[in-house]
Amino acid sequence: MSEVPCGTAPTKWRFLSRNRLIAALGQATVVVEAGWRSGSINTAGHAASLGRPLGAVPGPVTSATSSGCHRLLRDYDARCVTTTAEIRELWETTVGMTQGDAAADPEQVRLRDALSTRTAVPAQELARRSGLSVTRVEALLGLLELEGAVARSGAGWRRSAGAA
Repeated sequence: MSEVPCGTAPTKWRFLSRNRLIAALGQATVVVEAGWRSGSINTAGHAASLGRPLGAVPGPVTSATSSGCHRLLRDYDARCVTTTAEIRELWETTVGMTQGDAAADPEQVRLRDALSTRTAVPAQELARRSGLSVTRVEALLGLLELEGAVARSGAGWRRSAGAA
């Protein structure tokens, strides 16, 4: 998949642009090894901005190829994954939300994708992540709160622990 025609010369900025497509096409992104600044971190950043589930495999704190994964765990709210079962669980959270209920409101799905289970996110940031208006996000958060799918936490909102 590419945004440029076949035969176009590869350049650094095209690889970074391609990472945006990779993040958009995936249900979830898992980074196994990455330096502090790498294409994998770039892809993960795009995935996070799209509200996609993000996982990272931790490594030795002394390894430069683990520093990017540790950064994702700390700064991007990535889920720590160490087994294939945990990776499947990460992926299934998205599949369950988007395919498990064919009648699901697409705006609710977008909002749920933008939420985190660990970090409270303000409504304005949820609006940016989901592409919805702040007014619409606030209305949907109220409905999701009544269903027990989200909880208000400090100055923001997070997905409830038991919610899909």
